[in-house]
Amino acid sequence: MNILGLNYFFHDSTACLLVDGRMAAVIEEERLTRNKHTGEFPEKAIQRCLDMYNLKPSDIDAVAVSIKPSKDWFTKILYGLSHITNARPFLKHEVLRARHKQRSLWNWYRKMWPSGGPRVHFVPHHESHAAGSFLVSPYESAAILSLDGSGEWATSFLGEGEGTQVRCFQQSYFPMSLGSIYEAATEFCGFKPNYDEGKTMGLAPFGDPKPFQKIVSDIVKVDEDGAIRIDLSYFNYQFWGYQRCNQKFYDTFGQPRKGKDFADHHHNVAAAFQHVLEERALELCAILRKKTPHRHLIISGGVALNSVMNGHIVRESDFDDIYVMPAAGDNGTSIGAAYYVYHVVHGHPRTQVHDDPYLGTSYSDEEIGKLIRECKLPAVKHDDIAGEAARLLAEGRILGWFQGRMEIGPRALGNRSILANPTLPHMKDKINAEVKHREAYRPFAPSAIVEKQSVYFDNIGDSPFMLKVCPVRPEMRDKLPAITHVDGSARLQTVSKDINPMYHELISKFGEKTGVPVLLNTSFNIMGEPIVESPVNAIRCFFSTGLDALALGSYLIRKS
Repeated sequence: MNILGLNYFFHDSTACLLVDGRMAAVIEEERLTRNKHTGEFPEKAIQRCLDMYNLKPSDIDAVAVSIKPSKDWFTKILYGLSHITNARPFLKHEVLRARHKQRSLWNWYRKMWPSGGPRVHFVPHHESHAAGSFLVSPYESAAILSLDGSGEWATSFLGEGEGTQVRCFQQSYFPMSLGSIYEAATEFCGFKPNYDEGKTMGLAPFGDPKPFQKIVSDIVKVDEDGAIRIDLSYFNYQFWGYQRCNQKFYDTFGQPRKGKDFADHHHNVAAAFQHVLEERALELCAILRKKTPHRHLIISGGVALNSVMNGHIVRESDFDDIYVMPAAGDNGTSIGAAYYVYHVVHGHPRTQVHDDPYLGTSYSDEEIGKLIRECKLPAVKHDDIAGEAARLLAEGRILGWFQGRMEIGPRALGNRSILANPTLPHMKDKINAEVKHREAYRPFAPSAIVEKQSVYFDNIGDSPFMLKVCPVRPEMRDKLPAITHVDGSARLQTVSKDINPMYHELISKFGEKTGVPVLLNTSFNIMGEPIVESPVNAIRCFFSTGLDALALGSYLIRKS
């Protein structure tokens, strides 16, 4: 059975292909169009998934869409009529935009199947997040927590899963949203909301939450049953306006950031909203732990990309461990919707554990060599590209690393990565300024082979998708200055030989040369662009940044 899973309704449009229950391909549309976080219909990604497996439209048995537009429609209309004096933004977002999105789906469908085709299943957004993540997790049973800005209207999902069955016992609804209030803090700090929340998370350790902690705690509450309560008098997001914060927010917290410089109150607001997010998430975890017998927790939704929050949940909740899929945001709902249809609608037993994020496109040495010759580039082919790359990294070179199948999700996990030596104190500032062209304060993540992670980092279990932040061991912080954040933490990726043997080999050989089997790993792109998808993208990025060398498959290109 072949199922196409699609996400396109909000942002991070993605296509997923299941072949007899196996996750065959998952591709984000942004990687092909080069428009970061695009919400356009993922037509290019769909075609690439089909081409990878030589499938025709007639080979598809079902289409799963990670939204049910009719869900909560009456509630939305009532809210709009009751709370919004200027209906134009509401109508534009909830009616005209939704109509455009659905038209794009059916236009594509008629083009694919002019005479009629497979059934289209509309799976509610939070079921795509929550149930979908559980169905590909390593757990037979687990508690489930999903948090985001909003889906059709819901903003959270508290429930449990067992086998192929998922039960929800609490949901909050817009505008009661942890995701939306964090977006407001992001806007206040001078970043783009619903886009740059990772920057707010990285800024938070520079501030002190105490000056604003009580105020923010009073603004954001969680009831005993897990319902989210927000004091909306500080916000405008509930009116679909262009600003998420209102004058009361500015009177309380100070003026929003404009320009490049940060004031102390910007740092402190980021710290306070981050701290309260962690507190409320832990309260929701405690409710789930009390209501369910399960020892493991699934976290999904856009808020699940807050790896600092996830680290606190691992260390401070009463769950043994958590599972967060690599594409925990809306891009992963294409996976969730497809598996919901496969397991819940069609009743197939679970067979897939989503522990391998390398599900995108790949390019052979033959294809890479042909491109290099066409571009007349001075490249050398190596039998041991990992050994040669390790040597350059040990010498302090900054390396573009392009190998195998592309990762799914917002983090580069060793196949489309920029790599460097984490033991060099200047390396963080150098990469931010000369390669990534981004804010100087932003930290970089470490990749460590799983066998040695506990030597350098506090134990948080496996972290293959770089979605758990943990403390760097105090005695190791001076040895790893380029990946240790200002608060002594790091967003760790653990690398297994079974999942990514080439990347594991590279880190191991770097460890043999330096005594430290850890690499600095950041996404292969510059600020504002998606991660590179193809060798052409990689070569363009290489020559437009301060990278010293580029490993494309077995080929190495160096700058003089």
